[in-house]
Amino acid sequence: MSLSIVILAAGQGTRMHSDKPKVLNLLAGKPLLTHVYETAIKIEHREIYIVYGCGGEQVQNTLESSQVSWVKQEEQLGTGHAIQQVLPDIPKSDDILILYGDVPLISEVSLTKLVEAAANTGFSLLTAYFDKPYGYGRIVRDGNDNITAIVEEKDATEEQQNICEVNAGFMVIRAEILNRSINSLNKKNKQNEYYLTDIVEIAVNDDVKVSPILAESAVEVQGINTRTQLSEAERYYQIIQAYRLMDQGVGITDPSRFDLRGELEIGHNNEIDVNVVMEGKLKLGNNNSIAPNCVIKDTIIGNNVKIFANSVIENSIIGNDCYIGPFARIRPDSVLDDHVHVGNFVEIKKSSLGKRTKANHLSYIGDTEVGSDTNVGAGVITCNYDGVNKHRTTIGDNVFVGSDVQLIAPVKIEDGSTIAAGSTITKDVDANSLAISRTEQKLVSFWERPKKK
Repeated sequence: MSLSIVILAAGQGTRMHSDKPKVLNLLAGKPLLTHVYETAIKIEHREIYIVYGCGGEQVQNTLESSQVSWVKQEEQLGTGHAIQQVLPDIPKSDDILILYGDVPLISEVSLTKLVEAAANTGFSLLTAYFDKPYGYGRIVRDGNDNITAIVEEKDATEEQQNICEVNAGFMVIRAEILNRSINSLNKKNKQNEYYLTDIVEIAVNDDVKVSPILAESAVEVQGINTRTQLSEAERYYQIIQAYRLMDQGVGITDPSRFDLRGELEIGHNNEIDVNVVMEGKLKLGNNNSIAPNCVIKDTIIGNNVKIFANSVIENSIIGNDCYIGPFARIRPDSVLDDHVHVGNFVEIKKSSLGKRTKANHLSYIGDTEVGSDTNVGAGVITCNYDGVNKHRTTIGDNVFVGSDVQLIAPVKIEDGSTIAAGSTITKDVDANSLAISRTEQKLVSFWERPKKK
């Protein structure tokens, strides 16, 4: 049986109090809609349709490089109305899996069971049990335990509101059945909308049996309607990721204070302390330790690397046996070779540091190529910007750059040279030479310091 997947993503989400459409709010660094789409593509399908409305191009741009058919819902008249917009594009022989762009934690396991269950009856429905089911449609069953209807919270009687089995929102229904039933929907409810859930009762009255599937967990079917719900989903998602990594042997000090907002490929015997945020595509080797409060994004890290507290690394490559931080910042397009030390309050930008090179204190190295076995002293600055253009600095092997030196780019410091502390270097320095640019020290006797009037 061929499968079409429809993701409903047209809502504004006014309770989010956000300028962007609800489905574009971020969970673990990705829009809610992206999470749903990435789960959907794991299910074998013929086509994926996304029904959008509020946000227009913003929503489409989120998945612009994906294989998606976009269908616009001009007016938001309910979920049933949204399905009516896309139904003419779907072959009547298809089964239709209906997903929601604001329910990002739905699992592939639950969806697979749902699709398989519909193969027999043509209609399957995902349900869940909540101790406090406020806000959810209730599953109504007859004396034989067959599903007969879904009643929305606002339309439910007091007795129906006590039902703890709720509609998770996800269903698979044969297009032929849906086409037969869709025109029977009406807006006779307190929301004045076309409820897709009314399809259940209509189909049952047409002798269609609904196959219920219990969701793998109640959390995965919870929709995101408020900032509070978004934060709860974020923490649940992050703990799941932390547990998965710990099962692979990663040491995570406190799973409740760990954030992975991307994809992490990681080796063995790694330790991650609290409040570490990892973003984008990352690759870590073996025997690394990351101290508290670090942010690492789109970076490759080798083996035996120690990253001390409060360091930030972005879009860079870190070799083996490096020491970074505390309070270091490695900016994009930087490469540290093996055994490099980058210390506290050192900023590296678009630069490479060769083997065993050290920059341990309070320095800025930008647009610079540094060789091996070089020492960069405290307070050293590569002055790479002339107000209009950026210029490069080249520092060779076995160079000693003293404290409080300014290297005015473009400038080249040859191998084995020494730059005296406090110098401002504006010309190239030959190999194995000493460069010094200090004015003679003067002493003024009986100097009176200025005083406040």
